[in-house]
Amino acid sequence: MIPLEEWISDSLMQRLAMENNLSETVFFVPSSKPDADYEIRWFTPLVEINLCGHATLAAAYVLYHVMGYGYPAIRFQSKSGILTITRNLDKISMDFPAWKPDPLTTWPPELTTALGNIAIASVHQYRDFLVEVADESIVQLCQPDFTLLKNMGQKVILTARGNKADFVSRFFAPVAGVDEDPVTGSAHAQLIPYWAEKLGKKSLFARQLSKRGGELWCEYLGDRVTIAGQCVFYMKGEIDL
Repeated sequence: MIPLEEWISDSLMQRLAMENNLSETVFFVPSSKPDADYEIRWFTPLVEINLCGHATLAAAYVLYHVMGYGYPAIRFQSKSGILTITRNLDKISMDFPAWKPDPLTTWPPELTTALGNIAIASVHQYRDFLVEVADESIVQLCQPDFTLLKNMGQKVILTARGNKADFVSRFFAPVAGVDEDPVTGSAHAQLIPYWAEKLGKKSLFARQLSKRGGELWCEYLGDRVTIAGQCVFYMKGEIDL
């Protein structure tokens, strides 16, 4: 997470993200536009992406708790429109677009192989392949072939009904330089409308089963979703350019 006073070049932000070698590095600057407080952008080690949840959560946390931002809401201007962030007790809530995926009748046969020959129940797609399997253990134990996934050129969300959560997921994006993302807001922009309709409920509790893991409190609002999570301060440093 790198706060800036003004934008630096795209190539420099990409090189910094590559040097950080995290799933995403977020940059933000104060906005001069009346409908936004800050402008925000996200870079993986390889490419710029148009939406990222956990990096937005981190940016909001730093603004609230480190940089002294005193208003209840933060409006980020992004490539996915205005993202409004609010805090409620120990959680920070993010207002994101809802990306409802459509069912696919066919999908690439190498998808099954790339996911370790698991039994696929269904595949949907908005931006990414949303692959549903029968139960949480399949999601937890999946061992993807990241080379095959990268060659497919497609990001993959793997999901199932949860045992102690409404649904669980993992997110694989080697095509963007991220084999597995720890917690993924853009994936939940697709998962929330999918599971809200499937389960017949608008308030959902989700777990992302990456090695780090994450818990998300979700609401389906039609054309928008809210995703709330917790954040802790980890480290502060400076970069000399």
